[in-house]
Amino acid sequence: MDLHGKRILVTGADGFIGSHLVERLVADGHHVRAFVQYNSLGTRGWLDRASAETLAALEVFAGDVRDPHGVRTAMRDCEVVLHLAALIAIPYSYHSPDAYVDTNVRGTLNVVQAARELEVGRVVVTSTSEVYGTARFVPMTEAHPLQGQSPYSATKIGADQIALSFHAAFGVPVTVIRPFNTYGPRQSARAVIPTIITQIAAGADRIRLGALHPTRDFSFVADTVEGFLALAACDAAVGRVVNVGSGFEVSIGETAALIAEVMGREVAIEADDARLRPEASEVERLWCDATLMRELTGWTPAHGGRDGFARGLERTVAWFADPANLAVYRPGEYVL
Repeated sequence: MDLHGKRILVTGADGFIGSHLVERLVADGHHVRAFVQYNSLGTRGWLDRASAETLAALEVFAGDVRDPHGVRTAMRDCEVVLHLAALIAIPYSYHSPDAYVDTNVRGTLNVVQAARELEVGRVVVTSTSEVYGTARFVPMTEAHPLQGQSPYSATKIGADQIALSFHAAFGVPVTVIRPFNTYGPRQSARAVIPTIITQIAAGADRIRLGALHPTRDFSFVADTVEGFLALAACDAAVGRVVNVGSGFEVSIGETAALIAEVMGREVAIEADDARLRPEASEVERLWCDATLMRELTGWTPAHGGRDGFARGLERTVAWFADPANLAVYRPGEYVL
């Protein structure tokens, strides 16, 4: 599918990845409708910090993906839907799992049901590497078993299966993109990389973290955005789940050391029990095999491998170190 000239709806446009995706789509000249979560203040999340040129080029729709009428209204006249809206904080999913079912599962159902009724040309649904749980083999292909080790991951498994069922049953042109751990400017401090950076940037020489031994495959947000664009345009990806990751495995402890090195600081790490997942819920190892993504689209990460990870961290640190950006966060405070 040629995306040029198509009206594209982005749900979750006010969030971390969504705002970067919207900016890229607008820069590429696409017609973009940004679905943001309604609130009484009229704020638009990270889009409030977008350039005047970006905002002038956008249609903004304020609503809630849990509302099928609002979703259908937002999708009217759109030919492509990039569905990112979700609750994603794993610790909060232990606290309020019902909210995750409503937002992640029912929200995705609303999107694919509306896409069926409106005959939308392409729907890209956002999954997560968390659906795999702890690696049974590495690197992890799309054939890896699904393991719901947290309420969050369980609802994302459900959302993925709802989307794929609508392709199988009704021919809705769905692609499921499965990013591994995305990081970069604007990410919530509930994620480990911003947690480390903001504590160091605020002057701490002892930082508080949870488990240090689990490994992750971190992808810089610009690479994830490129993955969305590539899959949205790829006819061969319809009906498929496709991994997007850097192909580089690193532990949380090593990540903290590398960030400190990039920031020119020496820090000690203190264990914080409040940040630990329940033992059987911790995903111990994630490492992406993005072979299918390369074969289908030619996509490769610009920030892959250890050198690429360091470059991505440098860009991320530079953004968080700006006092205007750091002021948005509460360094050292644990946020569910």
